[in-house]
Amino acid sequence: MADQIYQEKIQSSLTTLLFTFLMLVSSALFAWRVMIVGFRAFPIICLVLALFFFLYVLNYRTLRIMITEEEVLLKFGLIRWRTRLENIQACKVDDSPNLIKYGGAGVHFAFVKGEYRAFFNFLEHPRILITFHQKQGLVQGVVFTTRQPEQVLEIINSRIAA
Repeated sequence: MADQIYQEKIQSSLTTLLFTFLMLVSSALFAWRVMIVGFRAFPIICLVLALFFFLYVLNYRTLRIMITEEEVLLKFGLIRWRTRLENIQACKVDDSPNLIKYGGAGVHFAFVKGEYRAFFNFLEHPRILITFHQKQGLVQGVVFTTRQPEQVLEIINSRIAA
């Protein structure tokens, strides 16, 4: 891997708390419904939700951002996203509508202004949007959380302008 220019590690107590709360509520509903009706469809759905949110608690604890001379790498637990700098068309502050911007933490995908975007974010920090010259799969841009948006913008924009 090329020399690292920038690295950031972000954690969110708010996001961890949200996913933990959803896991506990789903677990409590599972236990309560099993005691009342036995092991049927609704308790199974609650158990699946509890396991789903447990995996979210584990996977979405830390977002790692690395920028090298060649690429931007985002790592959210087991999920990774790599974008070569030569494929970056533009880098700017995220312009997503508030419903999309604050509608989810972790990794998710959404259509915004006619573009299919990947989101790697926490709820309480600023976000950067990178758009691509060539799609990566179906994705035309990636949005990610950073505590240092000005620094990240400066680093990426200076590299793609060169």
